[in-house]
Amino acid sequence: MSTTTEKAATPPPAPAGRRVRKPSMGVQNAAGWLFSTPFLVLFTVFMAFPILATLVMSFTDFGLRNVTRPWEANFIGFENYVKLFGDEKFLKSLFNTGYFVVVGVPLTIAIGLVTAVLLNNGIDRARTFFRVGFYAPVVTTIVAVAVVWRFVLDPSDGLIAGLFSEVGWSAPDFLGSEKLAMPSLIVMAVWRNVGTVMVLFIAGLQAVPTEVREAAKLDGASVWQEFRGITVPLLRPTLLYATVITTIGYLNVFEEPFVMTQGGPSDSTLTVSLNMYREGFNFFHMGYASAMAYVLFVVIMGITVLQLRLLKDNTK
Repeated sequence: MSTTTEKAATPPPAPAGRRVRKPSMGVQNAAGWLFSTPFLVLFTVFMAFPILATLVMSFTDFGLRNVTRPWEANFIGFENYVKLFGDEKFLKSLFNTGYFVVVGVPLTIAIGLVTAVLLNNGIDRARTFFRVGFYAPVVTTIVAVAVVWRFVLDPSDGLIAGLFSEVGWSAPDFLGSEKLAMPSLIVMAVWRNVGTVMVLFIAGLQAVPTEVREAAKLDGASVWQEFRGITVPLLRPTLLYATVITTIGYLNVFEEPFVMTQGGPSDSTLTVSLNMYREGFNFFHMGYASAMAYVLFVVIMGITVLQLRLLKDNTK
């Protein structure tokens, strides 16, 4: 009875001469372009066109008078680029940005790696709580974080000033001192970005084969030897990715000095992005600001290529 039912439920075979016709390659390509059209339109209007327009503007004296009549801007060639490297303020902002990157990136990577190792191996209870706690600053609006830190570092009413007053000391003016302003911004940036690096390294650590670690322990390797000889080499792809994205983010630093110091005191926290914003939207030297943007772009590309060559995995 069951065999008869199964045979009855089996659909009849398709006629021998009938074939399922697949769409032609042209139809498939047309469908792909059709579905890609919304993205292509948005990308062209909001990304590609502004990028190309900015490149053209960097070779002109585009200013406020040309906003409504852009075709009247004068072509001046490489004059903006030549002027940049004679501009003391731009050179100062370039140095400040480099200082921010050279100090901030290694600190962020190192603290993120140590935190990831501790959370992955050293802490068993409430591991999720600590992960969320370290990552919370990342998902918090940078402006809100900067405002909170500005009040924390306030020399009269801030949290640190209150702690100093408990022991009879006066708190230094962290954001008003030329020597302390940039280190203060770096500390805040490291605190905020450690969570991202930590999550990346935790994912990389969990991908390290346990058999390799166990073999190293059986061979008598210490914890440090295992970390240096096994964990770090196997984390090279993660280290490369974390270093590249952190460096790019720090080279584009803008919100922290904009909210906390406005580039002061005496331009000690003026970065390239903040300088670009001032030239473009405060002084309306838009052609000059565009040239500044492309110099920063070239710097980012050069550093990224260098990092890819130095940190790439040569074991494959």
